[in-house]
Amino acid sequence: MVHTYELSIPILVAIWLVEFPVSTAVLGAVVSIGYALFGIGALPGGILTDRFGSRTLIVGCLIGMGLSFLFLSFATGILTIAFALAVWGMAASVYHPAGLSLISKGVDNRGSAFAYHGMAGNIGIAFGPLVTALLLLTLDWRMATRLLAVPTAIVIGYALTVEFDETAAVSVDGGTDRSESTTDSDTMSLFRFITDSRALFTTGFALAMVIVMMNGLFYRGMLTFLPDVLDQFLPPIQDYIQLFDPDSPIAEEFTLSSYVYVGLLTIGISGQYVGGKLSDRISSTTGLAIVFGALVVVAIAFVPAARGGLSTLLIVSALLGFFLFALQPLYQATIADHSPPGDRGLSYGYTYLMSFGIGAAGAAIAGLLLSVTTTDGTFLALAVFPALGSLFAITLSRRDRTRKSKST
Repeated sequence: MVHTYELSIPILVAIWLVEFPVSTAVLGAVVSIGYALFGIGALPGGILTDRFGSRTLIVGCLIGMGLSFLFLSFATGILTIAFALAVWGMAASVYHPAGLSLISKGVDNRGSAFAYHGMAGNIGIAFGPLVTALLLLTLDWRMATRLLAVPTAIVIGYALTVEFDETAAVSVDGGTDRSESTTDSDTMSLFRFITDSRALFTTGFALAMVIVMMNGLFYRGMLTFLPDVLDQFLPPIQDYIQLFDPDSPIAEEFTLSSYVYVGLLTIGISGQYVGGKLSDRISSTTGLAIVFGALVVVAIAFVPAARGGLSTLLIVSALLGFFLFALQPLYQATIADHSPPGDRGLSYGYTYLMSFGIGAAGAAIAGLLLSVTTTDGTFLALAVFPALGSLFAITLSRRDRTRKSKST
């Protein structure tokens, strides 16, 4: 549900640009507020999880997301949209630390559990926008957002009634639940947080954080306005296949760009799989340098390919989806390589802060670029982020090799 809401927003952005008198720069800044809070809240979300438990935080997350989309359906202007997305971002931000903590402490077969967890996220990433686009065929966007809150209400009921032990697997790794071994004041201690953070931020980890930030800026910058950009280049679907009467209400609401966008996200699932396998065979930093380099080429070639016709547009869109999501397992492995096990939770808190929090600025940057320059110029400018990501990945890779050679 978190990723269903997250990636249904770009589908709605294309509608808001038409319905409300607002520029891409302004709307990009508004969307960035919600996306930024989605990442910024990860650190306090982790602290609250340690104190109040995962179930409480996840239920609160679901309630907040559902209510925010209900409120969004009554939006009368850009300010109410900004408020609704801000509430969604704050609510959604606590999920990752709470959910990952629940799996790591409550499930014996953690590998399988994380696999199912990742698959669920992929389903939301790919099919959340598809469900939104299908709802918009016959309903206005307000009713569609209301219906998106229905599955969340069902999950809330399940989460409140299902019985489970949040710490059932703590003894598996020979450890103890931190909430039992430390006092609340220790868990919430600002001094402890600062001390752990200082120990965590080695040169290698700091470089890894910059790499994650480049990924987040490019991810948000590319995806937030992509349905609207695709709509500029895609011909009417009736030029290829006759799905319905051209004069029907469905034909009026059908936008091919939404479904190309969904296809791109679906292909991203295979990118995640390949990226994970690649990290098992070569250095994760080397893999990052390669994939970032591929994204530079894709970003530069995207608009010329889109102008070349439907086939070249579909190919470049597929490549974008594949390489964009191939980065995720590679940078996750890089974080694991450059953080101690005892601070792994904190390290991933910083990861989500960089990727989703600071990375949210990519939406505002893309919106501003689209308002002051051409689509070509926007994509060329966004290509700077993966170019810098590749440069930092090469730097970190060389540093790692130097340290290994010195140690031997």
